[in-house]
Amino acid sequence: MPSDATPDPYADPLKFGQRVQILRERRGMTRTQLAGLIGVSPHTLKKVENGQQQAPGLEMVLRIAEALRVRDLADLTGRHTMHVDLFIGPGHPRLGAVKAAVDSFALGSSVEPPPVAHLEARLHAAWKARHQAPNHREVIGRLLPDLIRDAQALVRHADSSNERRRAQSLLAQTYSLSQFFIAYQPDSALLWRVAERGMVAAQDSGDPHAIGVAAWLLAQAHRDSGSRHFDSADAINSEAVRFLEPLLPDADDDVLAIAGALEFELGYTAARRRETGTAWRHWDKANDMAARLPDDYYHPVTSFSQAIMGAHAVTVAVELHQGGESVRQAARADEVTIPSRPRRARHRIEEARGYQLDGQPDVAIATLEKAHRAAPETIAYNGYARAIILEEAESKTVARRRRASELAVQIGLLAA
Repeated sequence: MPSDATPDPYADPLKFGQRVQILRERRGMTRTQLAGLIGVSPHTLKKVENGQQQAPGLEMVLRIAEALRVRDLADLTGRHTMHVDLFIGPGHPRLGAVKAAVDSFALGSSVEPPPVAHLEARLHAAWKARHQAPNHREVIGRLLPDLIRDAQALVRHADSSNERRRAQSLLAQTYSLSQFFIAYQPDSALLWRVAERGMVAAQDSGDPHAIGVAAWLLAQAHRDSGSRHFDSADAINSEAVRFLEPLLPDADDDVLAIAGALEFELGYTAARRRETGTAWRHWDKANDMAARLPDDYYHPVTSFSQAIMGAHAVTVAVELHQGGESVRQAARADEVTIPSRPRRARHRIEEARGYQLDGQPDVAIATLEKAHRAAPETIAYNGYARAIILEEAESKTVARRRRASELAVQIGLLAA
């Protein structure tokens, strides 16, 4: 190994501070940037990295892990006998079958395609189940293999350009549904294949709504890969917004809603960068677009609607680390109006993050319990929820520690 090569943070006997510095530099973050994200001074962080200050407690370790998007605490602590995967949930039992369907391509005509109307009805039912079932990954994981194979077959057997475009639109929708199942599971390469294939199928379809949804999901894949990919996420979102903008004066509700969802995603990424003004400016634009939708409308994929904007405001405040503001926004948001169970649970998790930031850990745990009741599989796969629960399972307050530990057992984070 060359003498100037970056050391491997997983090779002992590196100390905690060295691991933080190496992982920070690999993320392309300055010491000042990381210090701001975790709420300490750059001088304090420098002392931690240089080993002049002892390794921090669990709360700070989790904050560092979140800021650096470290998925396994062992990568920070060096204790490889104690793996805690924060941002990737457990592999779902149906992941293998879904992966096999995605990766399989029948080059002949062995799979007879279903009628288009039949596949459309099955996809509609699958999306409905995704929003209504508390164990939504189990439900759509059972449906996806056949949906993927049939949608691929429909594209292969298309006889005309119009038939092919319609089939590609359905295939893009199927890949979009697949991405919801695969997200936060231990196969990032599969997630990327599905996101990119969905974008290609959507573009081939020429369907503005399918293109908008595929762009929304692909941008999220970039953003959730870390700060170095924020620019790519913004580029995809911005290009999709520009593509849809000329269509908006005469657009139907679904196209208008996906354009609004894309606008909010620009604000979400800005909030991740701590760009306060830009984040709220995009939220305002998205809110204006939501106001153009019927009061009872909800986008079938993103849940974008008038009601969701309150939840989005909580997310922006949390990502900006504005604890008080996130709590105020949570009080204004009416989660009962969110019909999608996983989206409702996700909103509760964002509220819990806000309460945790605001120094209200008991309320945070109570809110996560509500998320668990709404959609257990959502909280089980959410890294932020897992981090809060793990932190409070070490609380010195007995009642809080007991509640957090019980919740940790329920979601599979700790053994019973």
